[in-house]
Amino acid sequence: MRLTVRGSRPAADVWADYAETARWPTWAPHLTAVVTEAARIAEGVTGRVRGGPVALPFTVTAVDEDAMTWSWRVLGIDLHHTVRAVPGGCVTTFDGPAPYLPVAWIALRRLVSRGGQQAGHRVHG
Repeated sequence: MRLTVRGSRPAADVWADYAETARWPTWAPHLTAVVTEAARIAEGVTGRVRGGPVALPFTVTAVDEDAMTWSWRVLGIDLHHTVRAVPGGCVTTFDGPAPYLPVAWIALRRLVSRGGQQAGHRVHG
């Protein structure tokens, strides 16, 4: 399923929050920590994302800095993210399993609208 979220932040700022692993818990409230040797996402980067007492292994499977897209696998589940600039801000998309969409929506809404701006969203089946 695809989730699309629009917000007022510049696309470059949103991409920086995706690309720098230490920033993930600042916009993804379900994550309490990211444990990895890499400061920045790149193909092949591995680590663990922690949500409370649970730490799940992940591997970054693809990154295109110029296109602002990246993919990763968490517990065998493939997730894909994109960012693109639009007038007045950016749009980010998330492709992943339907059960994860509510959590993703909360995180992505925060990501694209940090500073209190309202964000719009759409779900595509």
